[in-house]
Amino acid sequence: MRVVAAMAWMLAVAATGPAARAQDSRSLANDMIGQWELSTAGRDKTCVVTLKGDAAAQGMKLELDKGCGDALPFTRAIAAWSVKGLDIVRLQDAKGQPVIDVTEVESGIFEGRREGEGIYLLQNLAAARALSKSTDQLIGDWALMRESGKTLCGLTLTNTETATPENFAVYLKPRCDPAVTAFAPTLWRIERGELLLQSAKGDIWRFEADDNAQWRRVPDSADPLILMRQ
Repeated sequence: MRVVAAMAWMLAVAATGPAARAQDSRSLANDMIGQWELSTAGRDKTCVVTLKGDAAAQGMKLELDKGCGDALPFTRAIAAWSVKGLDIVRLQDAKGQPVIDVTEVESGIFEGRREGEGIYLLQNLAAARALSKSTDQLIGDWALMRESGKTLCGLTLTNTETATPENFAVYLKPRCDPAVTAFAPTLWRIERGELLLQSAKGDIWRFEADDNAQWRRVPDSADPLILMRQ
């Protein structure tokens, strides 16, 4: 009897599995309909993509904003989109071949790689624009300090754009700790919810928000670095 019951359970799983997977795929496809921002990882180059639910020859229809081809040349080959498996969104050419496949890494944020080019992000357009707007709220004077209370440096986050879009100038105030002056950040940006300080050499310190007035450096340590608004 136990064997029969086990076999019956396995048959039930086999029978319902494809239907469940199909339902998951349909749910993802429905969730994707709307406007999205396709960008480089640093969001220095962006393209607005409108995913539609209408059928196309090899998938579903989409629209690319004017200028996408100049910002991200590979988008010129994108003709349609589809969902593959449970969690892959494919931007594909006219023959249905992938131009880029992206997978959800956070709620509303998808990530994909193009060989030889690097990482690209696909995220909800409204959320991406809200993130850009939030950078305005961070402009001003900050203190870089240890959680234990020791202040290492004062710095100013500005809205002065650098040579790379979405990156802004940062200035250190006098009498900073040697550890900070050795790092010597020259620009800052918001990337995937983190505040990044970057040096002229390309070294990066990453900070996650504790609250509106405080950011903690990651990965964590016994006495972590804190950015606190002044």
